Amino acid sequence: MKDIRVIDLSMWFAGPMASRLLGDMGAEIIKVESIKHMDPWRGPVSLTEKQRRRFPERITTEAPYNAAPGFNLQNRNKRGITLDLGTRQGKALFKRLVETADVVLENYSPKIMGKLGFEYDVLKKVRPDIILMSMPAFGRTGPDKDYRAFGQTIDCVSGMAYRTGYEGEEPMLQSGLSYGDPLSGMNAAFAILSALHHRRKTGEGMHIELSQVEGLIAFNADSIMDYTMNGRISERMGNHHPVYAPHNTYPCSGEDEWVAIAVSSDEEWIRFCQAAEKAHWVDDARFCDVVSRRRNQDELDGLIAEWTVLHRAWEIAEILQQVEVAAGPVLNAKELVEDPHYQSRGFFETVTHPEAGTHPYIGMYAKFSKTPGSIRTPAPRLGEDNGYVFGELLGLTQDEMDRLAADGIIGTVPSEKQQGGMY
Repeated sequence: MKDIRVIDLSMWFAGPMASRLLGDMGAEIIKVESIKHMDPWRGPVSLTEKQRRRFPERITTEAPYNAAPGFNLQNRNKRGITLDLGTRQGKALFKRLVETADVVLENYSPKIMGKLGFEYDVLKKVRPDIILMSMPAFGRTGPDKDYRAFGQTIDCVSGMAYRTGYEGEEPMLQSGLSYGDPLSGMNAAFAILSALHHRRKTGEGMHIELSQVEGLIAFNADSIMDYTMNGRISERMGNHHPVYAPHNTYPCSGEDEWVAIAVSSDEEWIRFCQAAEKAHWVDDARFCDVVSRRRNQDELDGLIAEWTVLHRAWEIAEILQQVEVAAGPVLNAKELVEDPHYQSRGFFETVTHPEAGTHPYIGMYAKFSKTPGSIRTPAPRLGEDNGYVFGELLGLTQDEMDRLAADGIIGTVPSEKQQGGMY
């Protein structure tokens, strides 16, 4: 994708992840912020004493907005510029930049691009084959179109959070991951690739509207179909499965150590019992087939926990994997980074950022035999590539760039009082 240039107006998680995926595969990503409206995921302009005491090892720079871990992960392999799109000069420069681009990406509510004067009809006049990817939370039409949302909001309104939690208890409104963000980013990257393929065949650009909520509803399709076909609302079931049993996480001998086990057939159940040295369970009428095990799964879970708690999680996983039963330890972040399997595969890549330091980052989870992706550059510091974009790409002189900086239209230092929202 080295011949593809993406102008990235997006902020926070979902949009930046979409452009990060494209950047990992070689596309040139130019992230646009301003000194008044930098990406909120950069964090504070300066640190309080309390914040410094809380993060003494991670934050060693006088510019903490260049060292935020979430921002630096999702914005690697990108160039970064600042440009005030609320000004006449900023709008003119942005249009010149669009002339050089293949894709413009934004994840705002529908009214923002119109407020800035950069609706698709305007951008299409600047570059007829431009692809505009818009990622509004609820879409660009409908009564909720101007509503704002974050990933956890989307988890809830998509129906995902309603199903998260244990049977008979309240739904867990926070998954801990905000699935709406990463899944929306993946959906957007796929849609952009589809549009680029169409353009390569026809020469035509397009406007893509991706509703983040609708994209996550698609991952909740089984509960939707259960209702539309059976009139039944899927309820919470914790770690259980609607059909398989046993299917749960079980305590192990280590501190806060758990193992996940999933048995999907009667044949697997027999192998499970033999591996666990509980062959008598096979003949127990309560557990003799999948229907019986599902009906008596609470009692079964208790018996399995009595076995697993005598062993370490990795021991249980090894015992069961040897007989082809799905099992694995529940790993935390430290265990993931240090896991010998991922270490042997080179999944985590060491990246040095001039202000955040040297740390392992998640790498490429799709390995191509040709044209493999890679982490080529760390995330940009605020306005780091102003010289390249405005000087080399757009041909501005140093004097012109200095005047833009003096007027606050570009720059490398944020204003002390960041303005909320986007323009």
